[in-house]
Amino acid sequence: MPLVTSTEMFKKAYEGGYAIGAFNVNNMEIIQGITEAAKEEQAPLILQVSAGARKYANHTYLMKLIEAALEETNLPIVVHLDHGEDFEICKSCIDGGFTSVMIDGSKHSFEENIRLTKQVVDYAHDKGVVVEGELGRLAGVEDDVNVSAEDASYTRPEQVQEFVERTGVDSLAIAIGTSHGAYKFAGEPKLRFDILEEIGRLVPGFPIVLHGASSVIPEFVEQINKYGGQMPGAQGVPEDMLRRAASLSVCKINIDSDLRLAMTASIRKHFAENPGDFDPRQYLRPARAAIKELVRHKLVNVLGCNNKI
Repeated sequence: MPLVTSTEMFKKAYEGGYAIGAFNVNNMEIIQGITEAAKEEQAPLILQVSAGARKYANHTYLMKLIEAALEETNLPIVVHLDHGEDFEICKSCIDGGFTSVMIDGSKHSFEENIRLTKQVVDYAHDKGVVVEGELGRLAGVEDDVNVSAEDASYTRPEQVQEFVERTGVDSLAIAIGTSHGAYKFAGEPKLRFDILEEIGRLVPGFPIVLHGASSVIPEFVEQINKYGGQMPGAQGVPEDMLRRAASLSVCKINIDSDLRLAMTASIRKHFAENPGDFDPRQYLRPARAAIKELVRHKLVNVLGCNNKI
């Protein structure tokens, strides 16, 4: 099966009250763990590539790994650029075979965000590629994205309809209280479902995206800390909140930090138990399995997109 866009995926997800998992990828083991779980659970899939991942692994290597995953799984897979900061990187990814790109103009003024997003939309749509925009700013750190709590801002529902109409964007990432990274909340986790519901009322049927939606699963944090890590106070988005968001207008939920935590916890455990090991296959095999089980859990229990092919 060739790569697909998210258009049909999001239509089915909106109507079915579930969300598609968008998982960030950086190397072979991560791609294998994600796609093996999705194949077994018969789940549509979005593989996300950040600017940092492209620098680390190389665009061509990542695309060839994803091509192999397509051949192995025959899944409907979208390849998506996560947090493209300018027209040039979006164009490079579109020309390089991505079927979806995100242009993140949220740091700009409303008018400049519209101008930049429309520029990407016009180019992408001419190539049959879909575009995700962003309104509002999430706090936190992830690869090249670094927004302080002071600079974060909730999405303003009254701007959404105008933004969608003037840009022609295909989906929209909004800020309702999630944040990038493993340290999301100083107190009790809270998402602004009132904002999400108002946006759903203003643009019915339009696919909404949640970034910064890892749950920072405690067992991984505990395992990392047990074997020498330092992650006091790490806290993510409760999974019941994500499931509720998926039942509303959220059609895409991004997951990155949980993948990193699962992989790191497994590798730390392996070296603690096998301090003399120097064979990458021995510590990457259980790390790949940990990612696979994490993704399976997300697909079935959080996103609800298993058996949706």
